[in-house]
Amino acid sequence: MMSRRQCKQAFKEDGVRKTARTMAFVAIVVSAFTGVTTGTAGAVMVGDYVALGDSAASGPLIPPQDPASPGCARSLVDYPHIVAQKLGVALTDVTCSGATTADMTGRQTTGNGPVDPQLNALSAGTRLVTLTIGANDIGLVGAASGCINLLPGIQPDCVDKLTAGGHDQLAEAIATFEPRWGTLLDAIRRLAPNATIFVAEYGTYLPHNGCWPTAPMSARDANYIQATIGRLDAAMAREAAAHGARYLDILAASVGHDVCQSPQVKWFESVIPTSSAAPLHPNANGMAGIGSFLATGIMRA
Repeated sequence: MMSRRQCKQAFKEDGVRKTARTMAFVAIVVSAFTGVTTGTAGAVMVGDYVALGDSAASGPLIPPQDPASPGCARSLVDYPHIVAQKLGVALTDVTCSGATTADMTGRQTTGNGPVDPQLNALSAGTRLVTLTIGANDIGLVGAASGCINLLPGIQPDCVDKLTAGGHDQLAEAIATFEPRWGTLLDAIRRLAPNATIFVAEYGTYLPHNGCWPTAPMSARDANYIQATIGRLDAAMAREAAAHGARYLDILAASVGHDVCQSPQVKWFESVIPTSSAAPLHPNANGMAGIGSFLATGIMRA
């Protein structure tokens, strides 16, 4: 029989091994949805409504996936499709997993070939644009996956590393990119002068203090990651106001639909999904809820 000290050491070593396995799984998924396989080549069709953005808009792994763009991991029930259905408008959906601000105006080089700049979908005939962008610019998903902690209190909190030396790495990245998001909105306006532009950012993934082990990170880290999402959303809201776009607050609309809720209620998946969706991304319920919220906001605007 092992002593108490031996039991504690064995538990710790087992936890470290489990953490390593979980981190390996998440690393594979993060690489798949933040810039490795994010699109296919080909021209886009122009419609009344053009949806721009990253995987928070495209819905990786949510069935059915768009066979026309398998590399972008775009769902045919992502929030742009929900919005288009509810508004009765023609949709050009060029959202693509892994997209950054640079991929709006430049070609995305991916494992499935280059993808045309998303802004190529815009024209004077475009009447409505939605945009979700920024998380990949600042490395948010990678930072969140790095906060996975199966032994809080034993393993260190990631917030200490991310804010070491009085420098909040993610906050500083947001400050760096904020002017670029404004420049992007100006470019959308030039290419789609007759469109109303709506910025639809990221939601409430984590409640206060999180919910370990469903969301396997410490309370401090959960609060830091969600606060960073809020900081990113606030930056985009400021840029929308300053550059003639309209901001729709998914952060507020998604309260009570975080990863800690039941599968029937939650809009977002945790590290181990309970539905067909990518980890740390919206699920089908989320796309339906976000799409309905956005459609209502667009109609009222």
